[in-house]
Amino acid sequence: MIQLKNKKILFVSVSFFNYEKAIVSKLEELGAIVDFYDDRPSNSLINKGIVRLNKKLISSKINHYYKKILKEINQENYDYFLLIKGEATPRFFVKELKARLPKLKTIYYTFDSFAEYPHLVSHLNDFDENFTFDRNDAHKYGLHFRPLFFLDEYYKKRKEIKSPEIDIAFVGSAHTDRYIIGENVRSIAEKLQLKTFFYYYAMGKFVFKLKKIFDKNLQYFNIKKLSFKTLSHQQIIEIYQKTKSVLDINKPFQNGLTIRTFEVLALGKKLITTNADVINYPFYHPQNILIINRENIILENFFFETEFKEIENEILQKISLESFIECLFVKNQDEYWNNQ
Repeated sequence: MIQLKNKKILFVSVSFFNYEKAIVSKLEELGAIVDFYDDRPSNSLINKGIVRLNKKLISSKINHYYKKILKEINQENYDYFLLIKGEATPRFFVKELKARLPKLKTIYYTFDSFAEYPHLVSHLNDFDENFTFDRNDAHKYGLHFRPLFFLDEYYKKRKEIKSPEIDIAFVGSAHTDRYIIGENVRSIAEKLQLKTFFYYYAMGKFVFKLKKIFDKNLQYFNIKKLSFKTLSHQQIIEIYQKTKSVLDINKPFQNGLTIRTFEVLALGKKLITTNADVINYPFYHPQNILIINRENIILENFFFETEFKEIENEILQKISLESFIECLFVKNQDEYWNNQ
């Protein structure tokens, strides 16, 4: 177990389905003292939408929020500052932190591609260490490459696997061409007499309608098939426990693997994915992972007839949350991930 005993960490992150809370818990479990702040001044649906589309519209609110944080932590002497994604985080905040604490180690990580969020590139010059989940971005910008992780609950629940009732399950946010691909998969699966379960999530009707203006793919979404209620990790695990395989649909311009990839494999379930780059990872095995072409979807019968091939413990450890934290705070894993 890595040691961060009594290390003081300032952690700022976007809220992403409570993963940020899991990171805080794991850091504290490893002995760190953590002060966490949300990247956004508010997580109301309107604020989330504005920050994503044009944060300049609420720049005064953002600046006030970060000046308030600086005031609250004025007496703290942090060892590390970790920023994840930083959609709203202004540069003056990072510069002020570094000016106050010259020994502070600053760490940046993003789980989205710069192709989708080009303004995030501006963070790179302000941090000592920069990490990305996207192999292409790592090469293009000279960053450390570190894929995402699975939460401990997923691995622990593999021991409680029940007889599958579903052949293909999908749980994910409504964006880009997910609905088109998902419904095509559902149609093909039904012709093969495979049982399916699909759960498309949107954070709210207002934000979804706003996104539809900029993403024409969302015009195809049947709003009756959308849910505006997020599922807990426990609820997702319960769905996955009842299925043979889980469908993963990455954004078409995204090279990095989704966090769902790691959760599914840690749970001991098969993965169907549109991300062909998965073949370059150490856990890839055709018996466990079926790569489909989003333009020409083919489901292979044998994939559903064979058992899940167990993944080596060393590889599972490498894609765990603890390993993720070790990579960011202790020693980068470039040698491991870049040589696969």
